[in-house]
Amino acid sequence: MALSLAPRPTVAEPPIRPSISPSHAVPALLIEHVTKRFVAGRKKKPVVAVNDVSLRIERGEVYGVLGANGGGKSTLIRLVSTLLTLDSGRVEVFGHDIERDEMAVKRMINRVSVDAAFFKKLSPAENLVYAARLYGLDAARARQEAIRILSRLGIKESRLTRPLEQMSRGMQQKVAIARSILTSPTLLLLDEPTTGLDPRSKLDVQSFIEELRDSHGATIVLTTHDLVEAERLCDRIGILNDGRLVVEGTADQLKEMVARDHGEDPTLQAVFMTYTGRSLDDDVEEESAEDDE
Repeated sequence: MALSLAPRPTVAEPPIRPSISPSHAVPALLIEHVTKRFVAGRKKKPVVAVNDVSLRIERGEVYGVLGANGGGKSTLIRLVSTLLTLDSGRVEVFGHDIERDEMAVKRMINRVSVDAAFFKKLSPAENLVYAARLYGLDAARARQEAIRILSRLGIKESRLTRPLEQMSRGMQQKVAIARSILTSPTLLLLDEPTTGLDPRSKLDVQSFIEELRDSHGATIVLTTHDLVEAERLCDRIGILNDGRLVVEGTADQLKEMVARDHGEDPTLQAVFMTYTGRSLDDDVEEESAEDDE
């Protein structure tokens, strides 16, 4: 069946949200009318990376953010993590404003990006203990916890003394996730944590995220290009298109909406193509071509 693309929403058009009873408790993350622009050059118009985005994420929820390359996913994560400043709007983490209470927010969050930064000459253990000490954790206790977390992610204790530069990208990404968990963040921001990983490493990371969700009640914001991953891990999913949140709901709600309102197959792939006008496979092919250049 050919896809009938929905018209792109105008600036005034709110995102499509299924009817859900609002919670009166303080949310884990509250984003209200957030906009971020970048100036590309003196004679060029500013690029609007995030455009009037509002969303609410409850405590203990895993919220997935999908979007094409350049759709605003990573910019939104960087705004929440205080790495970028807001042009307009406001963001609260467990009731703390990220601008007025920046230091309090930084103690409550941690972020894993697709390209994690390390001291590559140091070992995983040394990197993790260093990060733990920055948060005031005891070095000996941090090392024990690091060994436990890395073991859960499939890294043996015998490999903890090897320099990170000698480890595969998949192993390095596991160390990045372990580092983020070590500080016990109340809000974990995972920006495409499994992109580029081999199938086994990807499954290890996904299983660990499930464990965090089920056993520790962690609140997680996950950006991903993997629709199967999003459906497996996320309680709700929001789709960004050209910096705007265009649709939001559980995977089942989104599939039901695209089948009912657009006559498409009830799949997340159809949902994504309907509300963005493109396939996530296009992005993967573009990234592969860029990597080969």
